Amino acid sequence: MNKPAASVHFDRFQSFDLLATLVAVVRGDGIVLFANAALEDALGSSRRTIEGANFPPFFTEPNLLRTALDGARGNEYAALRYDAWLVRQNADPMPVHVVLAQTESPDEFVIELLPLEAQARQDREERLMDQAQANKELIRNLAHEIKNPLGGIRGAAQLLEMEIESRDLKEYTKVIIHEADRLQTLVDRLLAPHRRPHVVGDVNIHEVFERVRSLILAEFPRGLKVVRDYDTSIPEFRGDREQLIQAVLNIAHNACQALADRIAAGDALLNFRSRINRQVTFGKQRYRLALELHVIDNGPGVPDSIKDRIFYPLVSGREGGSGLGLTLAQTFVQQHHGLIECDSVPGRTDFKILIPLP
Repeated sequence: MNKPAASVHFDRFQSFDLLATLVAVVRGDGIVLFANAALEDALGSSRRTIEGANFPPFFTEPNLLRTALDGARGNEYAALRYDAWLVRQNADPMPVHVVLAQTESPDEFVIELLPLEAQARQDREERLMDQAQANKELIRNLAHEIKNPLGGIRGAAQLLEMEIESRDLKEYTKVIIHEADRLQTLVDRLLAPHRRPHVVGDVNIHEVFERVRSLILAEFPRGLKVVRDYDTSIPEFRGDREQLIQAVLNIAHNACQALADRIAAGDALLNFRSRINRQVTFGKQRYRLALELHVIDNGPGVPDSIKDRIFYPLVSGREGGSGLGLTLAQTFVQQHHGLIECDSVPGRTDFKILIPLP
């Protein structure tokens, strides 16, 4: 017995239900052949209502889609992109980025709708990943270039110190040696993530948070309250415990330094939060589960002048800062195939760590 046409279409396109983006398959005349689950949710309508309907009126400007379909039917282009507003039931229109492409069938088109907020986030994540990779190469090359002449400078200063007798002149050689040692320490910190092997074992993320909490409270025993907001159902996962401690500690320590005035006033607040995020996409990949960690403070916020560069090496928002803490944190998290994002306004800065789980 032959299957109904709707059932045939569902069998062909059911893999689209696995996508988080909104997808419709339409004929050249705009009639919907298939709508995925994400589109159902966004429109607030059932698949049965959407399929068989004319799709252009689902937009505030239907003619844009009609024109796009006419062009696609005339083979004027292989794919088309434009921005539009999607009409929803009992909700305001949603801004979306429309991607129209033809399927293997001559009069059949896939329309993918990316909410502009999600598109902007995806672009931002890609920039972060590319930036972190470029940072890693820059740091490694720069550190090696500095390391070799630095050893020569220190050695020459030591030999010079042995040859001269004047105490005043020896003070100069001591300065050279001291500054060479300081730079050597900086270089070692730059190279540390690339030298140390990635030691994988079972990690309880709340043990990581508790370790960081104890270190932070030991350094800032007064004026700072650390709030724990944990999802205790999160299971152990495979990772490098020490790297994750260092990543969270670097973020928390940066937050505490930004909170200096509030710590002095006695109302500084640091929030450690853990959650499980489901069906999340980042780094151009989709994951069924991801660990979502937050370090939130009530400080003044990240200065606008460095908001887009806070993960760059040697960029710091405070006097005397090395500008390496967040760079190293990003490196350690990336070694777990994750990323760090920052959302900051005066009074609330939220560093979010995302790590995919198997």
